[in-house]
Amino acid sequence: MPLSKAVQKFLEYIRVGKNLSSKTSENYGHYLGRFLAFLGEEKKMDKINNDDIQSFRLYLKDLISVHGKELSVKTISYHLIAVRAFLKYCMKNDIKTISPEKIELAKIPERSVEVLNREELERLFDAVLSDNNSRNSAIIETLFSTGLRVSELVNLNRDQVDLDRCEFMVRGKGKKPRIVFLSERAKTAIKKYLQSREDNFLPLFINLGKGFKKDIVQDEKRRLSRVSVENIVSKYARKAGIIKKVTPHTLRHSFATELLANGADIRSVQEMLGHSSITTTQIYTHITDKKLKEVHQKYLR
Repeated sequence: MPLSKAVQKFLEYIRVGKNLSSKTSENYGHYLGRFLAFLGEEKKMDKINNDDIQSFRLYLKDLISVHGKELSVKTISYHLIAVRAFLKYCMKNDIKTISPEKIELAKIPERSVEVLNREELERLFDAVLSDNNSRNSAIIETLFSTGLRVSELVNLNRDQVDLDRCEFMVRGKGKKPRIVFLSERAKTAIKKYLQSREDNFLPLFINLGKGFKKDIVQDEKRRLSRVSVENIVSKYARKAGIIKKVTPHTLRHSFATELLANGADIRSVQEMLGHSSITTTQIYTHITDKKLKEVHQKYLR
């Protein structure tokens, strides 16, 4: 079977059979597109060998991205993970090819994350409050209170958020459902924002642009975009005088580290973040080691 046909079958499978998100499917298509372009569309699946895999690995190492930089070890690994998943699918469906087990991944340097300490968080909250913008205040309070990913935040609808119970369900990566919780501050901020709204648009967070007709067809056009939320967070971080690069994901990281530093168990934090594996959550335990150092310094002189 030609490589192009096998790749097409695999991409159809992950979109329908695996029910992956459109973004994940898009990433697989991108990585396998490079594999396909490198080996050629007419390359036979049973002719792919170790030399082809090694040559593709070297090609990726020398590849310059659109930003003018070499691909990182992590990005190269993503390509190879996609190829390995593709080959596993082929083997499972009796398409003769090289064993996926022959593809070894390079060791990725331990991931580090940027977080805000409590003083920086309060400066951020104060910066948005001083702007007297109820929507932006609700966005930042909600991000920190729930640990939502920015994609999850912008997809929220008004009828989805239960302000009485201070909790609601979201579907994260892989459309996996989880319950998230609102703090009193976040609840108050959202209530104030909704009270200022004079529309019936479905999205919880909308853009405030003028010139839109107030009809139901416009609902999705009014939904705030990921980029807009990223710009909002960045704007108030600068206003608060925070030198670090602050993104919506920084607030997610800060949410997790605050919970762990204050005694939450890692399994609970895993559930609240929607991580499939606890290994992903364990990155935050390294950050909270600072708390252990403070205890050590306080009690051992």
